[in-house]
Amino acid sequence: MVLDPAPASGQEAVGMKTLSPDLTTPAPVAPRAMGDEPMALALAEAAAAGARGEVPVGAVVLGPDGAVLARAGNETEARADASAHAEMLALRAAAAALGGPRLPECDLVVTLEPCPMCAQAISLFRIRRLIFGAYDPKGGGVEHGARVFDAASCHHRPEVVGGVHEREAQALLRRFFAARRPGAAATKPDAR
Repeated sequence: MVLDPAPASGQEAVGMKTLSPDLTTPAPVAPRAMGDEPMALALAEAAAAGARGEVPVGAVVLGPDGAVLARAGNETEARADASAHAEMLALRAAAAALGGPRLPECDLVVTLEPCPMCAQAISLFRIRRLIFGAYDPKGGGVEHGARVFDAASCHHRPEVVGGVHEREAQALLRRFFAARRPGAAATKPDAR
């Protein structure tokens, strides 16, 4: 199920709804509480990536018990690999830690709406829940662009919660791009 909090202008999303464990009735979800601690780890990974000159995106994979299985920041420049997005690195590391190709019952927390490549990987890894921070109207593949989970060819659609710590995630991206594009208004998340 894809959730779109559509916060009021200048307001952070609160009180979003998802389905209860019995999948029949809506249950309130407080997005900040749902991803607070894991999102703080993802934001720390994003900040570290930015300090290394990478686009500041961070990701954390949580196991079925909520324990951190893997965490990563973007490494596309360091690895000279366009696919070395934070999500891809964290998903691969978590799968290796569990010894299998899929991550059922695991959650992915990421600071930016995943691109289409990462969204497809999330589906293939069979992630239970995707929690992300900033929306990405230009390069996103979940709520924007390709909307991978809505495609008929998508084999697995995780629960999606967007806008968790959105302001903090946006601020990291804006500062990063403003420092690299003097005089340009860095108002949107940008491609990695």
